[in-house]
Amino acid sequence: MTIASINPATGELLETFPETSGAELDRILTRAVAAFSDWSRCPVAARTGPLGEAARLLRERKHRYARTMALEMGKPLAQGEAEAEKCAWACDYYAEHAEQFLSPVSRPTDAARSYVRLDALGPVLAIMPWNFPFWQVFRFAAPALAAGNAGILKHAPNVSRCALEIEQLFREAGFPDGLFQAVLLPNEAVAPVIADPRIRAVTLTGSDRAGSQVAEQAGRHLKKTVLELGGSDPFIVLADANLDQAARTAADARLLNSGQSCIAAKRFIVVEPVFERFLERFVAAVAARRLGDPLAAGTDVGPQARADLRANLQRQVEESVRRGAKLVLGGRVPEGPGFFYPPSVLTAVANGMPAFDEEVFGPVAAVIRVRDDADAVRAANASPYGLGAAVWTEDRERGERLAAELDVGSVFVNGLVRSDPRLPFGGVKRSGYGRELSEFGLREFVNVKSVWVG
Repeated sequence: MTIASINPATGELLETFPETSGAELDRILTRAVAAFSDWSRCPVAARTGPLGEAARLLRERKHRYARTMALEMGKPLAQGEAEAEKCAWACDYYAEHAEQFLSPVSRPTDAARSYVRLDALGPVLAIMPWNFPFWQVFRFAAPALAAGNAGILKHAPNVSRCALEIEQLFREAGFPDGLFQAVLLPNEAVAPVIADPRIRAVTLTGSDRAGSQVAEQAGRHLKKTVLELGGSDPFIVLADANLDQAARTAADARLLNSGQSCIAAKRFIVVEPVFERFLERFVAAVAARRLGDPLAAGTDVGPQARADLRANLQRQVEESVRRGAKLVLGGRVPEGPGFFYPPSVLTAVANGMPAFDEEVFGPVAAVIRVRDDADAVRAANASPYGLGAAVWTEDRERGERLAAELDVGSVFVNGLVRSDPRLPFGGVKRSGYGRELSEFGLREFVNVKSVWVG
Protein backbone atom coordinates (compact mmCIF):
# COMPACT_ATOMS: atom_id res chain seq x y z
CA MET A 1 0.00 0.00 0.00
CA THR A 2 1.18 3.52 -0.78
CA ILE A 3 0.22 6.97 0.45
CA ALA A 4 -0.03 9.80 -2.06
CA SER A 5 0.86 13.46 -1.71
CA ILE A 6 -1.06 15.72 -4.15
CA ASN A 7 -0.25 19.33 -5.00
CA PRO A 8 -3.54 21.17 -4.24
CA ALA A 9 -2.60 24.09 -6.49
CA THR A 10 -2.38 21.86 -9.58
CA GLY A 11 -3.99 18.53 -8.66
CA GLU A 12 -0.79 16.76 -9.72
CA LEU A 13 0.84 13.86 -7.88
CA LEU A 14 3.89 15.01 -5.95
CA GLU A 15 5.16 11.85 -4.35
CA THR A 16 4.12 8.44 -3.05
CA PHE A 17 5.23 6.82 0.19
CA PRO A 18 5.12 3.20 1.31
CA GLU A 19 2.73 2.64 4.19
CA THR A 20 4.44 1.63 7.43
CA SER A 21 4.20 -2.16 7.64
CA GLY A 22 3.13 -4.07 10.71
CA ALA A 23 6.66 -5.33 11.24
CA GLU A 24 8.15 -1.84 10.95
CA LEU A 25 5.52 -0.41 13.29
CA ASP A 26 6.50 -3.02 15.86
CA ARG A 27 10.16 -2.02 15.54
CA ILE A 28 9.24 1.68 15.83
CA LEU A 29 7.30 1.13 19.06
CA THR A 30 10.06 -1.05 20.52
CA ARG A 31 12.63 1.67 19.77
CA ALA A 32 10.34 4.28 21.34
CA VAL A 33 10.08 2.34 24.60
CA ALA A 34 13.85 1.87 24.77
CA ALA A 35 14.52 5.55 24.00
CA PHE A 36 11.96 6.64 26.59
CA SER A 37 13.53 4.46 29.27
CA ASP A 38 16.85 6.30 28.97
CA TRP A 39 15.48 9.76 28.15
CA SER A 40 13.07 9.95 31.07
CA ARG A 41 15.96 9.39 33.49
CA CYS A 42 17.96 12.33 32.10
CA PRO A 43 17.93 15.60 34.05
CA VAL A 44 15.45 18.09 32.64
CA ALA A 45 18.29 20.43 31.66
CA ALA A 46 19.73 17.69 29.44
CA ARG A 47 16.35 17.08 27.82
CA THR A 48 15.84 20.73 26.91
CA GLY A 49 19.25 21.21 25.27
CA PRO A 50 18.24 19.69 21.91
CA LEU A 51 15.17 21.94 21.81
CA GLY A 52 17.44 24.94 21.35
CA GLU A 53 19.13 23.23 18.41
CA ALA A 54 15.74 22.34 16.94
CA ALA A 55 14.80 26.02 17.12
CA ARG A 56 17.99 26.97 15.30
CA LEU A 57 17.37 24.44 12.52
CA LEU A 58 13.78 25.59 12.09
CA ARG A 59 14.86 29.18 11.57
CA GLU A 60 17.73 28.20 9.30
CA ARG A 61 15.50 26.02 7.10
CA LYS A 62 12.26 27.96 7.26
CA HIS A 63 12.13 28.59 3.52
CA ARG A 64 12.69 24.91 2.74
CA TYR A 65 9.98 23.86 5.17
CA ALA A 66 7.60 26.56 3.91
CA ARG A 67 8.04 25.26 0.36
CA THR A 68 7.22 21.72 1.49
CA MET A 69 4.05 23.01 3.20
CA ALA A 70 3.08 24.99 0.11
CA LEU A 71 3.49 21.99 -2.16
CA GLU A 72 1.73 19.47 0.07
CA MET A 73 -1.20 21.50 1.48
CA GLY A 74 -1.19 24.86 -0.29
CA LYS A 75 -0.03 27.24 2.44
CA PRO A 76 1.31 30.54 1.03
CA LEU A 77 5.08 30.73 1.43
CA ALA A 78 5.17 33.69 3.81
CA GLN A 79 2.70 31.95 6.12
CA GLY A 80 4.77 28.75 6.02
CA GLU A 81 7.89 30.65 7.01
CA ALA A 82 5.97 32.26 9.87
CA GLU A 83 4.82 28.79 10.95
CA ALA A 84 8.40 27.52 11.11
CA GLU A 85 9.37 30.58 13.16
CA LYS A 86 6.51 29.90 15.57
CA CYS A 87 7.68 26.32 16.02
CA ALA A 88 11.13 27.65 16.88
CA TRP A 89 9.55 29.99 19.45
CA ALA A 90 7.82 27.03 21.13
CA CYS A 91 11.10 25.09 21.26
CA ASP A 92 12.89 28.07 22.81
CA TYR A 93 10.05 28.60 25.30
CA TYR A 94 10.21 25.08 26.69
CA ALA A 95 13.99 25.03 26.61
CA GLU A 96 13.84 28.03 28.95
CA HIS A 97 10.89 27.10 31.17
CA ALA A 98 10.50 23.30 31.27
CA GLU A 99 12.81 22.81 34.25
CA GLN A 100 10.77 25.27 36.30
CA PHE A 101 7.44 23.76 35.20
CA LEU A 102 8.58 20.22 36.09
CA SER A 103 10.16 20.98 39.46
CA PRO A 104 8.82 18.94 42.40
CA VAL A 105 6.21 20.82 44.42
CA SER A 106 6.39 20.64 48.22
CA ARG A 107 3.16 19.92 50.12
CA PRO A 108 3.10 20.24 53.94
CA THR A 109 1.47 17.18 55.55
CA ASP A 110 2.03 15.12 58.69
CA ALA A 111 5.09 13.52 57.02
CA ALA A 112 8.68 14.50 57.60
CA ARG A 113 8.66 15.46 53.93
CA SER A 114 6.02 15.28 51.22
CA TYR A 115 6.01 16.54 47.68
CA VAL A 116 4.62 16.01 44.18
CA ARG A 117 6.77 14.78 41.31
CA LEU A 118 5.91 15.24 37.63
CA ASP A 119 7.27 12.17 35.85
CA ALA A 120 6.98 11.23 32.20
CA LEU A 121 4.34 8.74 31.07
CA GLY A 122 5.98 7.04 28.11
CA PRO A 123 5.46 7.00 24.33
CA VAL A 124 2.63 9.34 23.27
CA LEU A 125 0.83 8.87 19.96
CA ALA A 126 0.17 12.20 18.22
CA ILE A 127 -2.49 12.11 15.49
CA MET A 128 -1.98 15.39 13.69
CA PRO A 129 -3.81 17.29 10.92
CA TRP A 130 -2.61 18.75 7.65
CA ASN A 131 -3.60 22.40 8.09
CA PHE A 132 -0.62 23.49 10.22
CA PRO A 133 1.63 20.55 9.41
CA PHE A 134 4.62 21.79 11.43
CA TRP A 135 3.04 23.88 14.21
CA GLN A 136 0.51 21.27 15.31
CA VAL A 137 3.34 18.77 15.74
CA PHE A 138 5.74 21.06 17.57
CA ARG A 139 3.17 22.39 20.00
CA PHE A 140 2.72 18.76 21.10
CA ALA A 141 6.29 17.57 20.75
CA ALA A 142 8.26 20.37 22.42
CA PRO A 143 6.55 20.03 25.83
CA ALA A 144 6.08 16.25 25.59
CA LEU A 145 9.75 15.56 24.88
CA ALA A 146 10.89 18.10 27.47
CA ALA A 147 8.75 16.26 30.03
CA GLY A 148 10.63 13.05 29.25
CA ASN A 149 8.19 11.31 26.93
CA ALA A 150 8.73 9.74 23.52
CA GLY A 151 6.64 10.79 20.52
CA ILE A 152 5.06 8.74 17.74
CA LEU A 153 3.71 10.99 14.97
CA LYS A 154 0.81 9.76 12.83
CA HIS A 155 0.42 12.71 10.50
CA ALA A 156 -2.32 13.36 7.97
CA PRO A 157 -1.54 11.26 4.88
CA ASN A 158 -1.45 14.25 2.52
CA VAL A 159 1.50 15.82 4.40
CA SER A 160 3.73 12.77 4.67
CA ARG A 161 6.82 14.63 3.45
CA CYS A 162 6.30 17.18 6.24
CA ALA A 163 6.15 14.29 8.73
CA LEU A 164 9.45 12.85 7.53
CA GLU A 165 11.11 16.29 7.52
CA ILE A 166 10.07 16.81 11.16
CA GLU A 167 11.36 13.39 12.19
CA GLN A 168 14.70 14.16 10.53
CA LEU A 169 14.87 17.58 12.21
CA PHE A 170 14.45 16.10 15.71
CA ARG A 171 17.12 13.52 14.98
CA GLU A 172 19.56 16.16 13.68
CA ALA A 173 18.82 18.39 16.69
CA GLY A 174 20.32 15.74 18.96
CA PHE A 175 17.33 13.86 20.34
CA PRO A 176 18.10 10.16 20.87
CA ASP A 177 17.39 7.65 18.15
CA GLY A 178 13.84 6.38 18.45
CA LEU A 179 12.58 9.16 20.70
CA PHE A 180 10.54 10.87 17.98
CA GLN A 181 9.42 8.79 15.01
CA ALA A 182 6.86 9.17 12.23
CA VAL A 183 4.58 6.39 11.05
CA LEU A 184 2.91 6.64 7.65
CA LEU A 185 -0.54 5.15 7.98
CA PRO A 186 -4.04 5.77 6.61
CA ASN A 187 -6.50 7.04 9.18
CA GLU A 188 -8.32 3.71 9.40
CA ALA A 189 -5.13 1.97 10.56
CA VAL A 190 -4.79 4.03 13.77
CA ALA A 191 -6.95 1.94 16.13
CA PRO A 192 -4.40 -0.90 16.57
CA VAL A 193 -1.69 1.65 17.39
CA ILE A 194 -3.86 3.22 20.09
CA ALA A 195 -4.53 -0.27 21.49
CA ASP A 196 -0.86 -1.25 21.65
CA PRO A 197 0.25 -1.35 25.32
CA ARG A 198 3.49 0.42 24.44
CA ILE A 199 1.48 3.60 23.71
CA ARG A 200 0.69 5.30 27.01
CA ALA A 201 -1.37 8.29 25.85
CA VAL A 202 -2.88 9.87 22.74
CA THR A 203 -3.27 13.43 21.52
CA LEU A 204 -5.30 14.39 18.49
CA THR A 205 -5.98 17.61 16.62
CA GLY A 206 -8.77 17.23 14.10
CA SER A 207 -12.51 17.15 13.63
CA ASP A 208 -14.98 16.46 16.40
CA ARG A 209 -15.95 13.26 14.57
CA ALA A 210 -12.35 12.04 14.60
CA GLY A 211 -12.04 13.08 18.24
CA SER A 212 -15.07 11.01 19.22
CA GLN A 213 -13.61 7.95 17.52
CA VAL A 214 -10.17 8.34 19.09
CA ALA A 215 -11.63 9.02 22.54
CA GLU A 216 -13.72 5.85 22.27
CA GLN A 217 -10.73 3.76 21.19
CA ALA A 218 -8.43 5.21 23.83
CA GLY A 219 -11.06 4.89 26.54
CA ARG A 220 -11.46 1.22 25.77
CA HIS A 221 -7.79 0.81 26.66
CA LEU A 222 -7.76 3.32 29.55
CA LYS A 223 -5.36 5.77 27.93
CA LYS A 224 -5.13 9.47 28.63
CA THR A 225 -6.19 11.71 25.74
CA VAL A 226 -5.97 15.37 24.83
CA LEU A 227 -8.32 16.41 22.03
CA GLU A 228 -8.17 19.74 20.17
CA LEU A 229 -11.09 19.56 17.80
CA GLY A 230 -13.11 21.80 15.54
CA GLY A 231 -14.22 25.35 16.07
CA SER A 232 -16.78 27.87 14.85
CA ASP A 233 -15.26 30.85 16.58
CA PRO A 234 -17.37 33.98 17.10
CA PHE A 235 -15.88 37.41 16.36
CA ILE A 236 -18.08 39.89 18.23
CA VAL A 237 -18.15 43.55 17.18
CA LEU A 238 -19.81 45.88 19.69
CA ALA A 239 -21.12 49.37 19.07
CA ASP A 240 -18.04 51.14 20.41
CA ALA A 241 -15.48 49.06 18.48
CA ASN A 242 -12.79 50.58 16.28
CA LEU A 243 -14.43 49.43 13.05
CA ASP A 244 -11.45 49.95 10.75
CA GLN A 245 -9.16 47.89 12.96
CA ALA A 246 -11.83 45.28 13.64
CA ALA A 247 -12.58 44.81 9.93
CA ARG A 248 -8.91 44.44 8.97
CA THR A 249 -8.31 41.94 11.76
CA ALA A 250 -11.52 40.10 10.88
CA ALA A 251 -10.27 39.56 7.33
CA ASP A 252 -6.96 38.27 8.68
CA ALA A 253 -8.76 36.02 11.14
CA ARG A 254 -10.97 34.45 8.48
CA LEU A 255 -8.43 34.10 5.66
CA LEU A 256 -5.28 33.01 7.49
CA ASN A 257 -4.15 29.64 6.14
CA SER A 258 -6.77 30.01 3.39
CA GLY A 259 -9.50 29.79 6.04
CA GLN A 260 -8.37 26.31 7.10
CA SER A 261 -7.88 26.74 10.84
CA CYS A 262 -9.78 25.47 13.87
CA ILE A 263 -9.09 28.71 15.76
CA ALA A 264 -10.04 30.99 12.85
CA ALA A 265 -12.93 33.39 13.31
CA LYS A 266 -15.87 31.98 11.36
CA ARG A 267 -19.02 33.72 12.65
CA PHE A 268 -18.85 37.52 12.68
CA ILE A 269 -21.48 38.70 15.15
CA VAL A 270 -22.13 42.43 14.81
CA VAL A 271 -24.56 44.59 16.81
CA GLU A 272 -27.23 46.46 14.87
CA PRO A 273 -25.96 50.09 15.30
CA VAL A 274 -22.67 49.37 13.46
CA PHE A 275 -23.64 46.40 11.28
CA GLU A 276 -23.70 48.13 7.89
CA ARG A 277 -20.54 50.15 8.50
CA PHE A 278 -18.61 47.08 9.65
CA LEU A 279 -19.91 44.96 6.77
CA GLU A 280 -18.79 47.53 4.18
CA ARG A 281 -15.27 47.63 5.62
CA PHE A 282 -15.07 43.87 6.09
CA VAL A 283 -16.20 42.98 2.56
CA ALA A 284 -13.67 45.44 1.12
CA ALA A 285 -10.85 43.92 3.23
CA VAL A 286 -11.78 40.38 2.21
CA ALA A 287 -12.13 41.28 -1.48
CA ALA A 288 -8.64 42.83 -1.46
CA ARG A 289 -6.94 39.54 -0.60
CA ARG A 290 -5.17 37.84 -3.48
CA LEU A 291 -6.07 34.25 -4.33
CA GLY A 292 -3.35 32.35 -6.17
CA ASP A 293 -0.33 30.09 -6.36
CA PRO A 294 1.00 29.51 -2.82
CA LEU A 295 4.56 29.56 -4.19
CA ALA A 296 4.11 33.03 -5.70
CA ALA A 297 5.10 36.17 -3.82
CA GLY A 298 2.12 38.24 -2.73
CA THR A 299 -0.39 35.40 -2.53
CA ASP A 300 -2.69 35.82 0.47
CA VAL A 301 -5.02 32.86 -0.03
CA GLY A 302 -3.93 29.54 -1.49
CA PRO A 303 -5.95 26.52 -2.56
CA GLN A 304 -7.95 24.26 -0.30
CA ALA A 305 -5.88 21.27 0.72
CA ARG A 306 -8.00 18.61 -1.02
CA ALA A 307 -10.74 18.40 -3.61
CA ASP A 308 -13.22 16.82 -1.18
CA LEU A 309 -12.70 19.67 1.29
CA ARG A 310 -13.51 22.25 -1.38
CA ALA A 311 -16.60 20.29 -2.42
CA ASN A 312 -17.87 20.24 1.16
CA LEU A 313 -17.23 23.98 1.49
CA GLN A 314 -19.29 24.66 -1.62
CA ARG A 315 -22.07 22.45 -0.25
CA GLN A 316 -22.15 24.48 2.96
CA VAL A 317 -22.38 27.76 1.04
CA GLU A 318 -25.09 26.57 -1.36
CA GLU A 319 -27.19 25.00 1.38
CA SER A 320 -26.92 28.12 3.55
CA VAL A 321 -28.09 30.26 0.62
CA ARG A 322 -31.01 27.90 -0.02
CA ARG A 323 -32.03 28.38 3.61
CA GLY A 324 -32.00 32.18 3.38
CA ALA A 325 -28.38 33.40 3.62
CA LYS A 326 -27.28 36.13 1.22
CA LEU A 327 -24.08 35.77 -0.78
CA VAL A 328 -22.41 39.19 -1.03
CA LEU A 329 -18.93 38.10 -2.18
CA GLY A 330 -17.43 35.04 -3.88
CA GLY A 331 -19.16 31.73 -3.38
CA ARG A 332 -18.37 30.12 -6.75
CA VAL A 333 -15.75 27.52 -7.60
CA PRO A 334 -13.30 28.99 -10.13
CA GLU A 335 -12.43 27.21 -13.34
CA GLY A 336 -9.00 25.73 -13.89
CA PRO A 337 -6.69 23.28 -12.12
CA GLY A 338 -6.22 23.02 -8.40
CA PHE A 339 -8.61 23.21 -5.48
CA PHE A 340 -9.03 26.99 -5.20
CA TYR A 341 -12.00 28.68 -3.55
CA PRO A 342 -12.46 32.47 -3.51
CA PRO A 343 -12.71 34.54 -0.33
CA SER A 344 -16.46 34.74 0.30
CA VAL A 345 -18.91 36.54 2.59
CA LEU A 346 -22.43 35.49 3.59
CA THR A 347 -24.95 37.66 5.45
CA ALA A 348 -28.38 36.91 6.95
CA VAL A 349 -26.87 33.79 8.50
CA ALA A 350 -28.83 32.13 11.32
CA ASN A 351 -29.27 28.91 13.26
CA GLY A 352 -30.23 26.00 11.02
CA MET A 353 -27.75 26.93 8.27
CA PRO A 354 -24.44 25.10 7.77
CA ALA A 355 -22.62 28.46 7.89
CA PHE A 356 -23.86 28.88 11.47
CA ASP A 357 -24.14 25.33 12.80
CA GLU A 358 -21.13 23.58 11.23
CA GLU A 359 -17.42 24.25 11.16
CA VAL A 360 -16.78 26.04 7.85
CA PHE A 361 -13.19 25.12 7.03
CA GLY A 362 -12.30 27.51 4.23
CA PRO A 363 -12.31 31.21 3.27
CA VAL A 364 -16.04 31.78 3.86
CA ALA A 365 -17.25 34.28 6.46
CA ALA A 366 -20.73 34.29 8.01
CA VAL A 367 -21.81 37.78 9.15
CA ILE A 368 -24.64 37.78 11.70
CA ARG A 369 -26.69 40.78 12.81
CA VAL A 370 -27.70 40.97 16.52
CA ARG A 371 -29.50 43.55 18.67
CA ASP A 372 -27.10 44.18 21.55
CA ASP A 373 -24.38 42.74 23.79
CA ALA A 374 -26.65 40.13 25.38
CA ASP A 375 -27.88 38.98 21.98
CA ALA A 376 -24.27 38.76 20.79
CA VAL A 377 -23.33 36.45 23.66
CA ARG A 378 -26.40 34.33 23.02
CA ALA A 379 -25.51 33.93 19.33
CA ALA A 380 -21.85 33.24 20.15
CA ASN A 381 -22.73 30.47 22.61
CA ALA A 382 -25.39 28.94 20.34
CA SER A 383 -22.84 26.56 18.84
CA PRO A 384 -21.76 23.00 19.61
CA TYR A 385 -18.18 24.27 19.53
CA GLY A 386 -16.21 26.25 22.09
CA LEU A 387 -12.62 26.83 21.02
CA GLY A 388 -11.97 30.58 20.86
CA ALA A 389 -13.70 33.95 20.59
CA ALA A 390 -12.86 37.58 19.96
CA VAL A 391 -14.61 40.64 21.37
CA TRP A 392 -14.11 44.12 19.89
CA THR A 393 -14.87 47.14 22.07
CA GLU A 394 -13.07 50.30 23.16
CA ASP A 395 -14.13 49.53 26.74
CA ARG A 396 -11.76 46.83 27.96
CA GLU A 397 -13.73 46.18 31.13
CA ARG A 398 -16.83 45.63 29.03
CA GLY A 399 -14.86 43.19 26.90
CA GLU A 400 -13.70 41.27 29.97
CA ARG A 401 -17.27 41.07 31.28
CA LEU A 402 -18.37 39.47 28.03
CA ALA A 403 -15.33 37.19 28.05
CA ALA A 404 -16.57 35.69 31.32
CA GLU A 405 -19.89 34.82 29.64
CA LEU A 406 -18.47 33.12 26.55
CA ASP A 407 -18.35 29.32 26.64
CA VAL A 408 -14.95 28.88 24.99
CA GLY A 409 -11.36 28.03 25.86
CA SER A 410 -9.81 31.38 24.84
CA VAL A 411 -11.11 34.94 24.53
CA PHE A 412 -9.12 37.74 22.91
CA VAL A 413 -10.38 41.28 23.49
CA ASN A 414 -9.41 43.54 20.57
CA GLY A 415 -7.06 40.96 19.12
CA LEU A 416 -6.69 38.07 16.69
CA VAL A 417 -7.34 34.73 18.41
CA ARG A 418 -4.18 32.65 18.16
CA SER A 419 -2.19 30.02 19.98
CA ASP A 420 0.77 31.18 22.04
CA PRO A 421 3.33 29.01 23.89
CA ARG A 422 2.79 31.15 27.01
CA LEU A 423 -0.97 30.51 27.20
CA PRO A 424 -2.94 27.26 27.53
CA PHE A 425 -4.75 26.32 24.34
CA GLY A 426 -7.83 24.11 23.95
CA GLY A 427 -11.59 24.13 23.99
CA VAL A 428 -14.84 22.98 25.57
CA LYS A 429 -17.99 21.27 24.26
CA ARG A 430 -17.34 19.61 20.89
CA SER A 431 -14.06 21.48 20.56
CA GLY A 432 -12.48 18.88 22.83
CA TYR A 433 -10.77 18.75 26.20
CA GLY A 434 -7.34 19.02 27.73
CA ARG A 435 -4.83 21.75 27.04
CA GLU A 436 -1.74 22.27 24.93
CA LEU A 437 1.04 24.83 25.47
CA SER A 438 2.15 26.72 28.60
CA GLU A 439 2.76 24.76 31.81
CA PHE A 440 -0.77 23.33 31.57
CA GLY A 441 0.00 21.64 28.27
CA LEU A 442 3.35 20.32 29.47
CA ARG A 443 1.66 18.70 32.50
CA GLU A 444 -0.99 16.85 30.47
CA PHE A 445 1.33 13.93 29.74
CA VAL A 446 2.98 13.39 33.11
CA ASN A 447 2.39 11.15 36.09
CA VAL A 448 1.47 13.47 38.97
CA LYS A 449 3.13 11.41 41.67
CA SER A 450 2.76 12.05 45.39
CA VAL A 451 5.75 11.17 47.59
CA TRP A 452 5.30 10.91 51.40
CA VAL A 453 8.36 10.40 53.62
CA GLY A 454 7.75 9.52 57.27
